[in-house]
Amino acid sequence: MTDDNTQTDFDDRFPQPVVVEHRRRLPSLIWLVPLIAALIGLGLVVRSALSAGIDVQVRFGSAEGLESGKTEVKFKDVVVGRVKAISLSEDLQDVVVKIELRRDAGRLAVEDTRFWVVRPRIDTGGISGLGTLVSGVHIAMDVGSATESRRVFQGLETPPAVSSDEQGTQFMLKAEQLGSLGIGSPVYYRRIAVGRVGAYSLDEDGQGVTLRVFVAAPYDRFVGRDARFWNASGFDVSLGASGLQVNTESVASVIAGGVAFKNFGEATPAAAETEFTLYPSLAAATSPPTSEPVDIRMRFDESLRGLATGAPIDFRGVEVGAIRSVNLLYDGDRARFVGDVVARIYPPRLGSAYESLCELIDQRAAGGRAAAVMSELVRRGLRAQLRTGNLITGQLYVALDLSEGEPPQAVTVVDGVLAVPTDPGSLAQIQTQIADVVSRLSEVPFDDIGRNLNATLQDVDRLLQRLDGELAPQASGALTDLRQTLAGLNAAVAPDSGLRSDAHAALDQLDRAARSLRALADYLQRHPEALIRGRRSTSDDAASEAEDP
Repeated sequence: MTDDNTQTDFDDRFPQPVVVEHRRRLPSLIWLVPLIAALIGLGLVVRSALSAGIDVQVRFGSAEGLESGKTEVKFKDVVVGRVKAISLSEDLQDVVVKIELRRDAGRLAVEDTRFWVVRPRIDTGGISGLGTLVSGVHIAMDVGSATESRRVFQGLETPPAVSSDEQGTQFMLKAEQLGSLGIGSPVYYRRIAVGRVGAYSLDEDGQGVTLRVFVAAPYDRFVGRDARFWNASGFDVSLGASGLQVNTESVASVIAGGVAFKNFGEATPAAAETEFTLYPSLAAATSPPTSEPVDIRMRFDESLRGLATGAPIDFRGVEVGAIRSVNLLYDGDRARFVGDVVARIYPPRLGSAYESLCELIDQRAAGGRAAAVMSELVRRGLRAQLRTGNLITGQLYVALDLSEGEPPQAVTVVDGVLAVPTDPGSLAQIQTQIADVVSRLSEVPFDDIGRNLNATLQDVDRLLQRLDGELAPQASGALTDLRQTLAGLNAAVAPDSGLRSDAHAALDQLDRAARSLRALADYLQRHPEALIRGRRSTSDDAASEAEDP
């Protein structure tokens, strides 16, 4: 009971709670702060994902001047990316540069895109990259026409000579050697720079060089199908009937080399990638055609000193080829050394004479008429002879000519090459003549002549000594007498000498006598009878003169 009363008293003292049910309200505004922060973070993530660039890798030989996070990547001088990281390749041979391109520049990374490092350079193409001295080194890129994407590239060590957006045409040139040409060497047309050398490579067989040249538009339309290219490096010096001539395309070609071309036929533009021959000089480019070549072999028994590879082959003043090789062989049958010379000649350079020979031998087939013509000439006595081309330098050349009165000769082929018989050269003939003169001079008794000459000189010396001992005193006395005589003559003709006074008196007497003779002659002319009767008196003379009219 006590407990119940106590609980009742407690309830009476305190009021009973009243339970009131309310409607559910919205969350508190405080929750908006983390929600907005989450939305902003999500937006930043999405924006970062959308604006993130495209990563590509480029391999270079060196990372000189490149810096992570600083070096820019430019396309047409517009910044399109930046170097992100630099590391070494697994084989430690290259440097792998990781580049981050902008999202909008991702389409630039295609199959034929090229990358290279722009630094200050001085080469055959000129001076480039000077702007990097101020702005710093950067990576440049050139985009081609491909559409396939690519992410790994091999960078170029030197800038490309031709960019992909340049308008023009590329051609292939075949040459025996590169010479002073290089990437960027200019191409000239009528001494105007119209292009440049883009690339070069050694042929697979190692026998020549292939160059790729680019001729810019609109000059590429001047490259005809019959155009000829030649190496315009250095000076072209010629000495002819018109005097000394020096030709060069430009000062740049003298220093860095260059290529020039000219049309020699139809001006129809050549197609892209057309292959031409690069001649070593303008003279070689303007020489007669080089079609239907024929190799010949010549063996000389004389010295080949002065005969070099490239020396001309001459047929009666027409250059028909050049020497390809000069070797020395040993002839066991004759136990002597012989010079083996192989040359390449072009029979069509004979012009109309070649066509006439083709008609004579009835060889119209284009494949073998040149060889047939050479074989026919050998049968008719064709001979090769070494001749001196320059007396100062001693250079030799080979002259081909027909020997008169020679019987038909057999045609031989040595190692697949047509053999041409040889005659002793002019130098060998001169040497033979000199040897003959020397042998004849050796027969002259120079010792006896010397002894006789010595004896004669001794006799002359004795005679001179005698003359000096005997005639010299007499000659001295004669000179003294002559001096005295001349002194006496000088005294006789002096102004105050007696001889001169006597001479004056004699001259006066002669003058008076002359006047008397002149008076007598006048008198006798007037009185010729005086010769018989004598001179009249003075009065008679006066009367006679009065009677005369």
